Amino acid sequence: MADHKSPKKGRMLGFVSVEPKMPEKRPAELRREDFLEIYGRYATARAEEQSNRCSQCGVPFCQVHCPLHNNIPDWLKMTAEGRLEEAYEISSATNNFPEICGRICPQDRLCEGNCTTEQSGHGAITIGSVEKYITDTAWENGWVKPVKPAFERAESVGIIGAGPGGLAAAMQLRAQGYKVIVYDRYDRVGGLLIYGIPGFKLEKDIVLRRHQQMVESGIEFRLGVDVGKDISFAELRGRHDSVLIAIGVYRARGLKAPGSGLKGIYPALDYLTTSNRVSLGDKVEAFANGSLDAKGKKVVVIGGGDTAMDCVRTAVRQGAVEVTCLYRRNRANMPGSQREVANAEEEGVVFTWQAAPEGFTGSDKVDGVLAHRIHLGVPDASGRQSPQVIEGSQFRIEADMVIEALGFEPEDISAMFGEPSLEVTRWGTLKADHRSKMTTMDGVFAAGDIVRGASLVVWAVRDGRDAATAMHRYMEGRRVSAVAAE
Repeated sequence: MADHKSPKKGRMLGFVSVEPKMPEKRPAELRREDFLEIYGRYATARAEEQSNRCSQCGVPFCQVHCPLHNNIPDWLKMTAEGRLEEAYEISSATNNFPEICGRICPQDRLCEGNCTTEQSGHGAITIGSVEKYITDTAWENGWVKPVKPAFERAESVGIIGAGPGGLAAAMQLRAQGYKVIVYDRYDRVGGLLIYGIPGFKLEKDIVLRRHQQMVESGIEFRLGVDVGKDISFAELRGRHDSVLIAIGVYRARGLKAPGSGLKGIYPALDYLTTSNRVSLGDKVEAFANGSLDAKGKKVVVIGGGDTAMDCVRTAVRQGAVEVTCLYRRNRANMPGSQREVANAEEEGVVFTWQAAPEGFTGSDKVDGVLAHRIHLGVPDASGRQSPQVIEGSQFRIEADMVIEALGFEPEDISAMFGEPSLEVTRWGTLKADHRSKMTTMDGVFAAGDIVRGASLVVWAVRDGRDAATAMHRYMEGRRVSAVAAE
């Protein structure tokens, strides 16, 4: 890559003379050995240089294609000018967790993929890396403060689910002065941020730090509380003036094929949760006895999304002797981040494209995956080419462990909460009005994956913020009505 002189600080439009450059990435042979984040951090001069590349578009497509509509050009300009505290204020105004989104968002599919300089052939602005730099600097300098509402309100809010959607809503509602209590069945805050996403993408102290800041803001957490079992939904609803359901979707889709009941075949989330718990210092029997430990094994991961990439890269770090990703479409048609695929390839993962499983071999425990080759036909309704089986193309891949990363579905919500009046869609997600965010029960709102289906963290944050706005409007309306009635 050519070595260009940096443009004058703060001038912008540097893309004409400066090429895009990500932060330094640890060598693959080193990062295979641990679960630390693989990217370093920009030095100040590099962050300013890369921010200087922004063209300050009249219509910023990066912002348009960000689910949170972050004011990206503005905080890039502030960074280029060395005004980092202002950059952080702008960044955090639309995003409750910029330090998390800067690390895990698939920027190549969102802001950076739609960057004007990328479309013009000059290469995208490294938006995610700059966002991470801004927020990490803000934490180090004490600019990230606990929420301090201007006044306290009498109303209280109950939030079910401590994932990104529920946490974003909690922060927004606390800023309005509401008493906020978050209930979660797990023992730590974060949902998939803590147990689903590996440390090499998001080190866990980042999540734990944000949890502590929320506690200091006056948000209460009731962890290890399974609503519907430990406390009834009706009782929780009676405690609060409004309730938000933000429980995500956790039921794994499984492959119904011959041999699918063999030992050694696991859902992706079970595997990732176990690995993350071990990294956090927990003792997990399934890991200790070797069941969910890939060390010394030939591992096959089925799927092509970001969860599949998390699984293959985790298996590499656990010491698998061979890791294969089996996906029925080609690289261009896979739903996961292309950046993640490249990282996985660098770390030694083998991708078997245009191949789909049709069964598993083994007597008691799996020892192989039977698959067939796929031809990609005409595009379907989504625009992606339809997979078609090539007759007589069957082959077998040896496997000691198989991980199914085929996506997630909602649990049976009516049975979980004992509330048949909580209506669901034909996909099992909660019915919620797209404007009011309210479910079919008065004062009960829903946000995130439990409404839209399995999606990105950044969408959950957006949904949580929107739900908080709707809940505030609802409680304000009730308060005004109560005063008028007196």
